[in-house]
Amino acid sequence: MRFLAAVIVGASLLATTSFAQSAKPAEPFKVGTFDIRKTPTVCLVLRDSLVVDIAAANAAVPGTKLTAPRDMIDLIERYDSGLRSRLVEIVNYLASNNRLVTSKPEYVHDLKSVRTLAPILYPSKILNAAVNFYSHVNEAGTPEEQAAARKRRREQRGVPYLFLKPGRGAVVGNGDNVIIPYGRDRIDWEVELGAVIGRTAKYVDANNAQDYVFGYTVTIDVSDRGGRPPGGYSSGSDWFVGKGHDTFAPMGPWIVPKEFYGDPMKNLRQTLSVGGTQLQEARAGDMIHSLWELIEYGSSIVTLYPGDVINNGTSGGTAAGSAQSRTGSRFLKPGETIEASIDGIGTLRMPVIAGEVPKGGTGARLPPVSTYRKQ
Repeated sequence: MRFLAAVIVGASLLATTSFAQSAKPAEPFKVGTFDIRKTPTVCLVLRDSLVVDIAAANAAVPGTKLTAPRDMIDLIERYDSGLRSRLVEIVNYLASNNRLVTSKPEYVHDLKSVRTLAPILYPSKILNAAVNFYSHVNEAGTPEEQAAARKRRREQRGVPYLFLKPGRGAVVGNGDNVIIPYGRDRIDWEVELGAVIGRTAKYVDANNAQDYVFGYTVTIDVSDRGGRPPGGYSSGSDWFVGKGHDTFAPMGPWIVPKEFYGDPMKNLRQTLSVGGTQLQEARAGDMIHSLWELIEYGSSIVTLYPGDVINNGTSGGTAAGSAQSRTGSRFLKPGETIEASIDGIGTLRMPVIAGEVPKGGTGARLPPVSTYRKQ
C-alpha cells in the first residue's frame, strides 16, 4: 500500500509539474540583465518597455516561491526545471488588475530608467559562423565573380566554419560604446542571430538541435579587416586580430525564449544600419548552413553548455564587401551609431568611438594599419 501511495503521489507531482511547465503566460516575455541600483540584475522584459526584477517579484508575488536566479546562466540552467512556471506566475499576476499600467509595483521599472547590460555576463563560449550567407560569398567581386563563387559554394557546401570570439571584454550591452582601437581604421559590421544554448550538448544531431536552444538574441560581429603586419610567423588570416578586440561582441538587448520566437529558419529577418542608412538585410533562406547544422558542427568539436552562444553569420552589405568596389571604402568611423535589429527580438544601438592612444610599448603590440597597408 505504501508503495502504491508513493507511486500515486509521484505521478500526481509529475502531472502538476508538467501542467505548470505547460502553463501559458498571459503575454510573452523576454529575459535580460539590467543595472538596478548599481547591481547586475536578471529581469523579465514585458512589452519591450517594462523591466521586472525577478528576485524582488519572486519574493512579493503569491505562489510557489523559488530561489531567484543569481545570473542569466543560472536562469537558463533552471528554466525547464520549475523556474519557467514561476516566471509565468509572475507575468500572469502582473498582467491582471492593471498592475502594469496604473498600479505598477516598485519592482517593475520603466526600461528607460535602467541601464541595459549584455543579457549574459559572460558566455563561456561564443561561436560565430564565417561566410554563412550566399550574399556574403565573394562580396567584393564583380557581379559575374559573385555569381560564379556562389554557384560553386552551393555545389560544394562542405561543413560549416566556426571561430571563437572572447567573452569578457568583447561582450558589451545595448548602448555601450564600440571602440575603434588605436590605428585600426578598417572596422566592419556584421549583424547576426545569436542562438543561446539551453542544455549541455555534445554530438547533437541537426534534426533535434532546436531542443538544445534556450532562446535568441541580437549580436554584432564587429571585425577588424586590417590584418597583421608582414614578417614573423604567418599562416594566413589572423582571426584573433580580426575578431578579438574589446567591445567587438555586442549582444542583446535581451533574450527571447524560443517559445516566443518560433522557428528562426522560417522567421528570421536581420538588418543593420549605420548612421541611419540601412546596409544589411537578410532572411534565413540566404543561409548556407542552417542554424541546426551549426549546432551539430560546433557540438562535434566542443561541448556546448547553457549560456553558450552560436551566431548564425552575416549577409552581404558589410564594409569589406564595398571596400574594393567601385564606390570605395566604407568602414566605421567615430561618432557613428550602429543599429542592428532582428524582427521579433529587438534592436542594438551602439555608438562608435575612437580608442585612446596607447603609451609606451616595445614594438611588440599590434601596430596601426597605416604602417603596413597603404590602400
